[in-house]
Amino acid sequence: MPDRAPLQTADRALQVLLAFSQDREEWGVTDLAAEFGWDKSVSQRLLASLAHRGFLVSDEVTRRYRLGPAVWHMATAWERHGGMAGLVRPVLRVLASACGVTALFAVPDGAHMRCVESADGTSGPLRVYRLADELYPAHAGATSRAYFGTLTPGARATLLSGRPMARFSALTITDPARLEELMARVPADGYAFTQGEYDLATAGLAVPVLVRAQPIGSLSLVGPHELLGGAHEELLRPLRSAAESLGELLAPRRSRTPARDPRAPGAPRKISEKG
Repeated sequence: MPDRAPLQTADRALQVLLAFSQDREEWGVTDLAAEFGWDKSVSQRLLASLAHRGFLVSDEVTRRYRLGPAVWHMATAWERHGGMAGLVRPVLRVLASACGVTALFAVPDGAHMRCVESADGTSGPLRVYRLADELYPAHAGATSRAYFGTLTPGARATLLSGRPMARFSALTITDPARLEELMARVPADGYAFTQGEYDLATAGLAVPVLVRAQPIGSLSLVGPHELLGGAHEELLRPLRSAAESLGELLAPRRSRTPARDPRAPGAPRKISEKG
């Protein structure tokens, strides 16, 4: 049975919410209308309705809109009932089962990476406690390097410059120049591999997780040296495939047709709310 077309007004309201991003924190009536090819009156009503319900807030001076408290309430409820951890768990379980070692997904938290969720492989648990919410410092281990290595040198310097670098083992790298050299290799290599930097008994293999080409975290395989040390290259294929699956899973769905010049031949006419 073919999918039914979404209810137009509801679909447009959702498109407005999905149009907010890290790179676009606010919208005005005119630029929203231009972005989607709508009448300004339609954009105005959509923005006002979303603001009325608290999904947006309006700046009285600029008359531009930003995300509002209702979005935070929904995000809090989502996290309370499993949230991102529940969403990524099936992918982690499949990866851990296929590779035999612990798989974990982490997102940036200041100058650290925070484990969202993990799954143990056939080699057994990595720790005697759950890894969720464990923090990994930016300077030590593949989990952090795979993400922070995707940032620009300037962005890394802003986060890490002047911060103390704890030594977790004799292999922990605390020299800023050497650390930057290793970070800078991540975009070309597409992965990070470390042995004993954060935990002397374990090795880590990690790749960045991208959502719409933007890094949002890292996906790692972590386990004993004998299971990862000599086999990390052959584990890259399932690891990268799982990272792609996570990127698709976490990407918002934005199906829209870019606005066209109304003077161009064959350009669709603008549709008003009544149309």
